[in-house]
Amino acid sequence: MDHLVSPSLLAADFGNLEKDVRMVNKSYADWLHLDIMDGVFVPNLSFGFPVIEAVKRVAEKPLDVHLMIVDPDRYLQRFSDAGAFMLTVQYEACIHLQRTITEIHNLGMKAGVALNPHTPVLLVKNILSIVDMVLIMTVNPGFGGQSFIMESYSKITELRNMIDTGGYNVLIEVDGGIDTKNAAKLISAGVNVLVAGNSVFSSENPEETIRKLKMLS
Repeated sequence: MDHLVSPSLLAADFGNLEKDVRMVNKSYADWLHLDIMDGVFVPNLSFGFPVIEAVKRVAEKPLDVHLMIVDPDRYLQRFSDAGAFMLTVQYEACIHLQRTITEIHNLGMKAGVALNPHTPVLLVKNILSIVDMVLIMTVNPGFGGQSFIMESYSKITELRNMIDTGGYNVLIEVDGGIDTKNAAKLISAGVNVLVAGNSVFSSENPEETIRKLKMLS
């Protein structure tokens, strides 16, 4: 049970978001995952600062915020002000990645870097000494409910070897198609943080599904 579970609000009931956040509060979840989409970097929109701030007022779990947006540097201060604990930016969206990570840290947040399915993990080797987490997207970002990309396992194993060989203190997070059927294999491959959206919020008992994900070993 050393791994963390971060339910994704993208799959929650937007008409009753407070109810779902309170469910996560009392569950075995460790974090609360928020996907921020701008309709440019990915072909979809999600929620903006008013919703994040409203969630923060209710949430008792740290906010795990994933930016799927272009030019994220413009908004780092605002995400800090809105209450982000972990702020993850897309590798593909950052021209000066090291500078972005440094600024996230300067603003008092943990820094993560996300990789799209087609992006090799070798590209983050030189920033493992300064980043707190690497997020492997196991679906193409932009929409919930997609099928897990099986090639992700080899990327996770490669990244785990890079982290362990270098002696870095870096978490591996996965997001996309995660459920109770594949979560144990992902943990065995070296994953530290499971993001689960549709499998949690579409289940008959979301709190029990979170408990099952947390109790896997």
